[in-house]
Amino acid sequence: MFSAIIACAISYILGSIPNGLILGKMIWNTDLRQHGSGNIGATNAWRTIGKPAGILIFLLDFLKGAIAALMPALITFIGLNAPEEYIYVLVVLCGIAALVGHSCSIFLGFKGGKSVATGLGVLSMMMPQVTVMVFLIWFLVVISSGYVSLGSIIAAGLVPILAWLIGYHPAYQVFGLFAAVFVIYRHKSNIERLRNGTESKIKPPSRHR
Repeated sequence: MFSAIIACAISYILGSIPNGLILGKMIWNTDLRQHGSGNIGATNAWRTIGKPAGILIFLLDFLKGAIAALMPALITFIGLNAPEEYIYVLVVLCGIAALVGHSCSIFLGFKGGKSVATGLGVLSMMMPQVTVMVFLIWFLVVISSGYVSLGSIIAAGLVPILAWLIGYHPAYQVFGLFAAVFVIYRHKSNIERLRNGTESKIKPPSRHR
């Protein structure tokens, strides 16, 4: 039980690391919270700073989720044997902790991003088939519509459905449902703007300010 608490705590702290804020300030001398949507994630970095910033921040946020999902494997590796079902549940708990950390970061006064990249990182370790499918769907929606938020909402909503159809472990299906609800809820302001026709389309800035 103690090892599980430690794993979840590390996953939360890992998820809390504000890559967008740190890199924006260190490399591009830009506080993402003061530009664009005010979000510290990859989409706002892409719009505000440019494509390289958006891609780098996406990859680092993705990596946070992937590492968090590997925490239970690390516990097993160092010799703390546990039943297989316990490991499945712990992977889910660590994944949830990383998502919550990214959106409610201890380093940002319990504020943060929308957990799309971090959630995809967690998903990649749990359900690789679903990860590939939802990423392709996200990509197609973004390319065809220009709305990253719409792609994220649709892709998130399909995660639990695809997890169930493919037949992944029930614990992973529960994570898929949680992640879908969590990510879609975090996009509530985007949903309102999409309904009003005021949502911004993705495009890198013509020049950095």
